[in-house]
Amino acid sequence: MSADQITYVAFLRAVNVGKRKVEMARLRAELDGLGLESVRTYIASGNAFFTAPAGPAKQRAALRARIEARLEQAFGFTIPTALYTLDEVEDAWARAPFGDMDRAADERFSLLFTTGALDPAVLPQADPKGGWEVLGVHGATAYVHYRVVEGRAPANAVPVLEKAFGVQGTGRFHHTVEKIIAAAKKH
Repeated sequence: MSADQITYVAFLRAVNVGKRKVEMARLRAELDGLGLESVRTYIASGNAFFTAPAGPAKQRAALRARIEARLEQAFGFTIPTALYTLDEVEDAWARAPFGDMDRAADERFSLLFTTGALDPAVLPQADPKGGWEVLGVHGATAYVHYRVVEGRAPANAVPVLEKAFGVQGTGRFHHTVEKIIAAAKKH
């Protein structure tokens, strides 16, 4: 990787759920077709890493738009994509307020990666049934604490938070983000 290249992590929303099938080999090929370098993926939930020229936020927004347009054309449906640098993912993971917390059997800790800055004034945000709550935000990342209620998986916080913050996003469990970081560093 040259000095003007940076490692990016793309978090794709709602892939391989229902009829929204995205084969990782094809995803890599589509990203490679955009001229991105060292394209790799991690598990089938829509996590991709690649290198591309470093640049200002305006340039990153254009790159994200190119990725989303290419994926929609290739797969036939919109795939919102949160695009972070690897350094930003590491920082978001390190700042998670639940990083040192012990997780009870009925708890899950998640990072919500989004397409724009999150306004802390929108907090607090929580499920009225107690299934989830946002513990904080940093930049474009929200930290969500999920709780299994009466043996049922918690309600999905993503649609509610997208509306509240005016962004698109996708969640990854805290322990999965740690694995994504390790995989992305293996370039």
